[in-house]
Amino acid sequence: MDNLSSTFDLAEFVQRVLAEDLGSGGDVTSRATIDASARFTADMNCREPITAAGLDIAVAFFKALDKEVRIERLVADGDSVSAGTVLLRIEGNARAMLAAERSALNTLQHLSGIATMTRRYVDRIAGTGATLLDTRKTIPGLRLLEKYAARMGGAHNHRMRMDDGLLIKDNHVGVAGGVANAVRAAKAADTGLQIQVEVDRIEQIEPALEAGAQRLLLDNMPPPVLREAVALVAGRVPLEASGGVNLDTIRGIAETGVNFISVGRITQSAPAVDIGLDYTLNDK
Repeated sequence: MDNLSSTFDLAEFVQRVLAEDLGSGGDVTSRATIDASARFTADMNCREPITAAGLDIAVAFFKALDKEVRIERLVADGDSVSAGTVLLRIEGNARAMLAAERSALNTLQHLSGIATMTRRYVDRIAGTGATLLDTRKTIPGLRLLEKYAARMGGAHNHRMRMDDGLLIKDNHVGVAGGVANAVRAAKAADTGLQIQVEVDRIEQIEPALEAGAQRLLLDNMPPPVLREAVALVAGRVPLEASGGVNLDTIRGIAETGVNFISVGRITQSAPAVDIGLDYTLNDK
């Protein structure tokens, strides 16, 4: 997973998730009903059109419980495939495969759900020149994975953490006593980070730029106001539109000329996709 952050500890994640699912006693049902030497072959397939994300993580769950498992990858993360496509073909110990199945599927279904929804948004703004961004609206503890899935769907990551981007929002502006004051304070702090400031009225744009803002977040502005903002800024700094964006509205927003559109729902509200495992019991 070359595109997953180097700070993500895959082995720790797999161990933690399996421990949550297996508890201290493991898969007692499989142990009670399936011979220890039994082997399965399974096809992991999608039951609806998807954009895949998290396949290598799914593989890691099976390998954690069966070091000898054989897995054939038939698609790659970022691939968009039709319903019925086999994603992975797996052959290994039956007990181990059943014990790993739910953790593998839960992760793959969730991440592929994000990638699938993200790809719909990316496709909707194709040709406009606007770039789709994700946000920090992620499930706690899963941000690296969810932002990876957004990238697999074609989005670009915005801030991964609060310390890798300086974004002055309305609450900062309120406490600082106005947009210009907030921007000047950020400049004086000399963090070395680009200064981005949120504005929700046209009247805030010039004071923000004059104070040194290097990027503007245009919050909850309808398309006519966004066009006015684009004309006023005239390319001096990049512009990002945000707030209330959905599949029905994003094309109109992109066509106003903004550079970026951030959408929280691609990580916050994406439904899991339908992926399953179809098993065949191997002859001994």
